[in-house]
Amino acid sequence: MMEYEVPTTMNDKHTTLRIVQGKLHSVLLLVTLVFACLTPFAHAQNVPAPAAVIAGQAEAETPADIHVLVGRSLVVRSEENLQRVSVTNPAIASANVISPTQVLIHGLTAGTVTLILWDEQDQTRSFNLIVDLDLTALMQEFSQIFPNEDIRVAQSGAALVLSGTVSAKDVADRSAALGASRASSVINLLQIAEGRRVVMLQVRFAEVNRAAITQLGANLMSLGAANTIGATSTQQFGPPQLQGNGISRTAGGFALSDLLNVFLFRPDIDLAVTIKALQQKNVLQILAEPNVMALNGKEASFLAGGEFPFPVLQGGNNFGVTIQFREFGVRLNFTPTVQSDNTIRLKVAPEVSSLDFANALTISGFLIPALSSRKASTEVELRDGQSFAIAGLIDKRLTDVANKLPLLGDIPILGNFFKSRATNKNSTELLVMVTPRIVRPLDPTNVPAGPEFPKPFLDQEKFDGSHGETPAQRSALTPVHP
Repeated sequence: MMEYEVPTTMNDKHTTLRIVQGKLHSVLLLVTLVFACLTPFAHAQNVPAPAAVIAGQAEAETPADIHVLVGRSLVVRSEENLQRVSVTNPAIASANVISPTQVLIHGLTAGTVTLILWDEQDQTRSFNLIVDLDLTALMQEFSQIFPNEDIRVAQSGAALVLSGTVSAKDVADRSAALGASRASSVINLLQIAEGRRVVMLQVRFAEVNRAAITQLGANLMSLGAANTIGATSTQQFGPPQLQGNGISRTAGGFALSDLLNVFLFRPDIDLAVTIKALQQKNVLQILAEPNVMALNGKEASFLAGGEFPFPVLQGGNNFGVTIQFREFGVRLNFTPTVQSDNTIRLKVAPEVSSLDFANALTISGFLIPALSSRKASTEVELRDGQSFAIAGLIDKRLTDVANKLPLLGDIPILGNFFKSRATNKNSTELLVMVTPRIVRPLDPTNVPAGPEFPKPFLDQEKFDGSHGETPAQRSALTPVHP
């Protein structure tokens, strides 16, 4: 609570006023006589009132200012006994006489009102009572809640004015909501600087795909033994195919459909066998690290790959085939949003795809490859430089296919010639990690060097000559001696 002392007392003003009135009465009589004598001159010359006197009257009538904070109290003390007080708007401030010489003032809401005091002789004195917002405490509160934002506060009448620059619209809205809890009216002049921050996203695709294949089987074929031509097969692996009208000692033949088969033939007994005994191991490693930058709140995309033609059948009356192009490769789409606490919200959709000719189709003479893709789509929040594994996969598969001929495949030992087996084992490990970083442009003196080229380019000076002539020009300029 504060005390404010009225600078001028009521009795002094009353006594001074009587003395001035007596002197003015005598002066008026003297002025009347002089005015009667100088009337012709007064009509001839129009003399304006001195500006200094008018200014002095205006200064004397200007009331003094009294300041009080919203939610605070102030005591105004007078040397004369007070009879009553009044304020023009009780909703902004209230005034109560707590003693004959003291007035207690409460600041309710921001604004300006007139405070009038009456003494026991009904003499009045007016003041401009200004109720201010506690801008210092409000500024400290904004600094604690939004430490990295440039927010300034000011007061305009009864309104709170917010100005400065913030990083996002969400920060501006929350700042206005905070200001509305302290003032009845808020003027939001905050500017949003969303496009001034650049986010670089580093994505790492790491995949290891292992495959182990084991195949074992046999196909028997009689080429005329005991005057019988035939073959036994489980049909799991392609058996030899007879050619022509048959096989004899002088004509006919057979073809092998699988060159990896082990082929055995006994001409004396006209018996042949193809053995499928194969072990295969495949390893596929993929490491892709695309980096792409985007403005805060804007979407960015990246593609390192290509497009392949894809035929599409058109139905209806205009039947035909049209060609469309489908993308494949390393693709990255993301949208960053920097929050008020410098966390980065990412909406990211990475994808790695490749052509798969093992599952290709042939339609109307077109070989259409399949697409093998690994992709993810999610939203995460990270701080600058933090990493997050947004996707991971461990896939282990085993396929075991066994075929045999009935009855013959059940014979001990010899039954293995009428059996075939194929075992396929696959193991896939996939990990996708993202790392966002808030970046700033480099100075012209700090431009990074480009990639090193393993082979030198064409030396233009050696090719064109020291003066820029081409070989043809140099030949034309060379003098020919007889």
